[in-house]
Amino acid sequence: MDYIDIIMPAYNCAKYIGQAIESVKRQSYKNWKLIIIEDKSEDNTKDEIKKYIKDIEEKVTFIELEKHLGVSLCRNTGINKFNNRYIAFLDADDIWKEDKLEKQMSFMKDKKYVFTYTRYEYLKKGQAKEVKVMPKSLNYKEALKNTYILTSTVMLDTNAINKEQILMPQIESEDTATWWKILKNGFVAYGLNENLTTYRITKNGLSNNKIINLKRTWNIYRKQEKLSICKTLYNYINYIINAIIKRII
Repeated sequence: MDYIDIIMPAYNCAKYIGQAIESVKRQSYKNWKLIIIEDKSEDNTKDEIKKYIKDIEEKVTFIELEKHLGVSLCRNTGINKFNNRYIAFLDADDIWKEDKLEKQMSFMKDKKYVFTYTRYEYLKKGQAKEVKVMPKSLNYKEALKNTYILTSTVMLDTNAINKEQILMPQIESEDTATWWKILKNGFVAYGLNENLTTYRITKNGLSNNKIINLKRTWNIYRKQEKLSICKTLYNYINYIINAIIKRII
């Protein structure tokens, strides 16, 4: 049975990271390795990590960075450490359902997919709201108009997608830019239409600041993808429409 390397960056997340780690420990699929990269937090994140990995130390690679690098370099540190065929991502304030890895692995193997994501739910102020609409698949052009690929739902087959394609650029919204980079290389992302991840929206988190997110998306279109104004406007309008649909339906 194939192993899955799980990349978890950690910065100032002492309040939530225990729940994230516990959700990995509860997975019905047992062949996993957890790579936690502690990004020089200013709270007691490191102590919380050590507390929750005590009983699984043989399955955990715990990396303590000497200085704060930011989320893209933090994830890349983990990506450079992976050595198994499959790689998954879990942010330190998100939570997996206990059958997430098992169902996603079966989905990938049965269909021979190399890039997959799943449906998920938002968790805000203790209230969960499930995303009801999700595309079955996304190519590069389709992904430019959508917001459905959430990092904590992604799993990749590194036999097909190499490390250079997975390494994240040092820009804002680095995860979105990475998925687009992979898709631009001719791959297709396939969605498993089951709610298998809880995505936590925190008061001070970037996911809770719509203006910042809109600016970031515009900048990716123009600076990273180097789209013309016309193509940027077309994709940007569709991006906003799809974001609204995702939140309302």
